[in-house]
Amino acid sequence: MSILKRLSAIFPLIFILITASTLARADGPPLLPKFVAEVPASELVEGATAYGAMLDAAPVVPILNGSELLGYAYITSDFVGTTGYSGKPIHMMVAMDPDAKLIRAELVEHHEPIVLIGIPEREIREMTEAYVGMDIVAEAAAEGVGHDVEIISGATVTIMIIDDSVVRASIKVARALGLGGLDNSAADRGPTHVLNMNETEVYDWGTLVGDGSVRRLTIDVGQINEAFIATGDPRVERYPEKGEPEDTYIDLNLALVSAPGIGLSLLGENEYNNLTAWMEEGDNAIMLTGRGIYSFKGSGYVRGGIFDRIQLVQGDISVRFRDRQNRRIRVVAAEGAPSFTEMDVFKIPADSGFDPTKPFRIQLLTLRPVGAIEKIFLTYDLGYNLPPRYLTALAAPQAPVLEESQSDADARSLLWQRIWKGKKVEIGLLIGMLTVLTGVFFFQFQATRHARAFYWFRMSFLVATLGFLGFSQNAQLSVVNLMALGASLREGFGWDAFLMDPLVFILWVSVAVTILFWGRGGYCGWLCPFGALQEITNQIARFFKVPQWTLPWGLHERLWPLKYMIFLGLFGVSLVSMSLAETYAEIEPFKTSIILKFAREWPFVLFATVILGIGLFIERFYCRYLCPLGAALAIPGRLRMFDWLKRYKECGSPCQTCANECFVQAIHPTGEINPNECLSCLHCQVDYQDHSICPVVIKKDKRRAKMAQSGSDAALDRLTNHPNASTKEKANG
Repeated sequence: MSILKRLSAIFPLIFILITASTLARADGPPLLPKFVAEVPASELVEGATAYGAMLDAAPVVPILNGSELLGYAYITSDFVGTTGYSGKPIHMMVAMDPDAKLIRAELVEHHEPIVLIGIPEREIREMTEAYVGMDIVAEAAAEGVGHDVEIISGATVTIMIIDDSVVRASIKVARALGLGGLDNSAADRGPTHVLNMNETEVYDWGTLVGDGSVRRLTIDVGQINEAFIATGDPRVERYPEKGEPEDTYIDLNLALVSAPGIGLSLLGENEYNNLTAWMEEGDNAIMLTGRGIYSFKGSGYVRGGIFDRIQLVQGDISVRFRDRQNRRIRVVAAEGAPSFTEMDVFKIPADSGFDPTKPFRIQLLTLRPVGAIEKIFLTYDLGYNLPPRYLTALAAPQAPVLEESQSDADARSLLWQRIWKGKKVEIGLLIGMLTVLTGVFFFQFQATRHARAFYWFRMSFLVATLGFLGFSQNAQLSVVNLMALGASLREGFGWDAFLMDPLVFILWVSVAVTILFWGRGGYCGWLCPFGALQEITNQIARFFKVPQWTLPWGLHERLWPLKYMIFLGLFGVSLVSMSLAETYAEIEPFKTSIILKFAREWPFVLFATVILGIGLFIERFYCRYLCPLGAALAIPGRLRMFDWLKRYKECGSPCQTCANECFVQAIHPTGEINPNECLSCLHCQVDYQDHSICPVVIKKDKRRAKMAQSGSDAALDRLTNHPNASTKEKANG
């Protein structure tokens, strides 16, 4: 490709970026007045008659019933960054009472594509109802993670952003107004203590319990029955816990055994040494012992490897323990310790962010069956604060001066970092897939030498793409991502929203790199879950002898521009209305088939099914003619720097083998490969060196065989006509 052609291809991209950046706007006035006008007070809070005037201290309005103050209303995006996956803010309207408890949280405006059409409104409403009654004082003490987030399938990023913004905005409002005793001076000043590793004195059980080294939670049968009755569900009375009211339901004891003195006292020297050998640098460990009717371990960890009845909560972290983080102990070594039926040590990984010098709690989940498979749940907290003698004070650091915008940026940064830490295994698997695929592309001649082996490798890779990237991780790229990027540039670009989904982010980075080397085929041909679904279903159809249709070249060539027209149309609409563009982007069946797994309204399911049905007869029909994402990737794909695919001068004139066998008809009758349409499946490279398919290779093989035969005949002729040859040799010749 000439320099002039490359520049002409890149100029539109530069123009788009410049235009988008000039449209970026600065932060405007508070959004609260807009939504106060749209959402009546009576709709937000039952019994409310009006809103009061906006306060001077913060963009907050009182919620009134006549002259009675019911609470305060505010918009989350006025206090914290709420940029979602679409690149635009998610606006939540929240009501909080004077005691800093939430009355209501309502989604009032957003541009999240997964919520726009894919997620039923009922599920969003159920999710926001969980905020009713949330204690913001407790959330501030727990640094925003004092509760579990109910994730909606297919909308993980959006829900985490909503939850993060509601909690952090509410804490800021409560502190600004002094609700619930909170104030702005409550900010954490960083670590003040470390574990005293020199405190190794051994104590008996009574001393450890008395000074708080061991904390205890005791519930009897009468208390648990009363607690479940208090839930108001009449079914619990039909299934009471058996036993006398004074019988022990659970006696749970907690201790931080990574503190040397406590660990040596409770475990003994040998077991404590085993514990320190098991832990890595920065790890901590707790000991849980229990007795009574109820088990804090349950049996779920046997099946799923996770202890689902307990979790550790501290600040903005929560730790659930897996079987590999658990060790049973035989006996509690402290003198005078009672006998327990369950005695276990749980390791807290260093990368969890746990600080042993700060208060934490173990949250115990109790359950009550109310039917054949239905249960209701209650949670109990067992708090823990390490006694002072196990702590060494640090010199007080100078408190940093932090701007509000910096605090918000830091909080959002912590959110996406937490998501990435939780996806370490998945990230590793994706990087492994990308490494394998890169190796195949760089050594494609060797990889495609054996046709059958390469076919099964490709099918296996596509199955991994569909199963792991698609159905398991929902890592399906979309043209909506590109429109979201454009919207983000117009609204004020930030990396946080794009880092919320690690696998999608890594895939986009890989696309940006591979486009320069191989064009769009790296993603479209190998890493697109919907593309993999089309190809796998077509291969199944071929196995059952479903006839395959090949469109005439003239018609096929005229259908190519359709996807470019669709992409440009969507891009143009997105400049006017992002919401409208996201609606029209439903021409992509990715959300229906991959993200929501066909659990949608019937028109969307019918559309996706028809696309896949046509693909049974015309392989990769959607990729060829309709995919706006493929069109968007093909445009910068023209900038690729290398032509990796090997060709013979005979290709196209007269040989048409590769052109006839290309399953997306990306090879012109004249032999050229169209880089805009090529999916880099490498089938043409298999044919390129196949000794039974490629006419050029077959011709070379025949020429070699003929030359070998001619050489053999000449040698024999020289032998039989040699003057020293015997009469017998000449006769045999």
